Amino acid sequence: MPNQAPPSAPFARPATPAAKCMHHIRLGQQLIRNELVEATGLSQPTVTRAVTALMQAGLVRERPDLTQSTGPGRPNIPLELAPSPWIHAGVAIGTRSSYIALFDTKGRTLRDNILEKSAIDLDPDTFIEHLIAGVNRLTTGIDLPLVGIGVATSGKVTNAGVVTAHNLGWDAVDIAGRMNYQFSVPATVASAIPAIAASELQAAPLTRPDEVTPVTLTFYADDSVGAAYSNDTGVHVVGPLQATSDSALDTGGMTPEDALSTQGFLNRVSDQGIYADTLSELVTLADRDPKVRTLLDERATLLAHAAAAAARDLEPSTLVLSGSAFSEDQKGRSIFAAELKKEYDRDIELRLIPTHRENVRAAARAVALDRLLNTPLALTPTPQGA
Repeated sequence: MPNQAPPSAPFARPATPAAKCMHHIRLGQQLIRNELVEATGLSQPTVTRAVTALMQAGLVRERPDLTQSTGPGRPNIPLELAPSPWIHAGVAIGTRSSYIALFDTKGRTLRDNILEKSAIDLDPDTFIEHLIAGVNRLTTGIDLPLVGIGVATSGKVTNAGVVTAHNLGWDAVDIAGRMNYQFSVPATVASAIPAIAASELQAAPLTRPDEVTPVTLTFYADDSVGAAYSNDTGVHVVGPLQATSDSALDTGGMTPEDALSTQGFLNRVSDQGIYADTLSELVTLADRDPKVRTLLDERATLLAHAAAAAARDLEPSTLVLSGSAFSEDQKGRSIFAAELKKEYDRDIELRLIPTHRENVRAAARAVALDRLLNTPLALTPTPQGA
């Protein structure tokens, strides 16, 4: 009988002593226990118990060969992440293709593949069967057990992992239940935008107990449009983005999701007699057609207005740009940055995730590792063949 893990909201900040110690050890090279005490604000006995539990779970090991004597007393033995005792599977679902990967406990990619199956052209059951087959192909020949699987997708996701995504034609699709039943491991399912935001959080050191965690806002514009932010409690989805204003795209009052997603934008452009199957095709066309360039710049301007409105509410220190609207349209990205500066006059660091491949890998890794980073002692491998 599969392990029915209770549903939980993904992408919280590490809260338990073991999770906090695991986070620091995973990001560092070698740390001693006193450094973990200082970094986490936990007491020495609490850190000792957490480290002992992580060692017993096979996640952390001591390196006595690297011990450096600091005078009288017990020597400080460095700690590091142990060789991965298991693997984590991650999936990022796209409209036309999906990314599948296996990760170790460090977050390194062991194997990955692109599944060239269109989620919008297949019924959900058939598509999920292709995902399951893709994960099975990647795990073939790997001796380490699978302890969890994560899925990032567009649309809205309940805490139980049920997905409703209008751009995929999905209504209440229970991906988590299917994955849990098939692989007998816990499944984490989350929207892609908070998953990308979580990848930033997972790669950043925890702030010290007496410091305020800076807010990072992730703004995504691709097959969907939305934003999520991280703070000292974890990752949160930004509510509905500000409606678009009137423009040459004739989008007044429309939601950014309907007006400025890739397909929504291509539809607005086609209304003006300009036809393209992809955004990259449209960007190439803009090099010789000023009208197309004007429409792309209008999209970038409207995206900047939506991002600025979210920034005014959250006052982030960093804005991460993600999706093809930024990675495939360099001129539009410059327009976005200029308009954002006009609308939001505070200092803010802009950072770009430069390629689609990096976007989907970041989302897949974040959902794959979420349970490890938040409940590292709760994971138990399923015996092979169970």
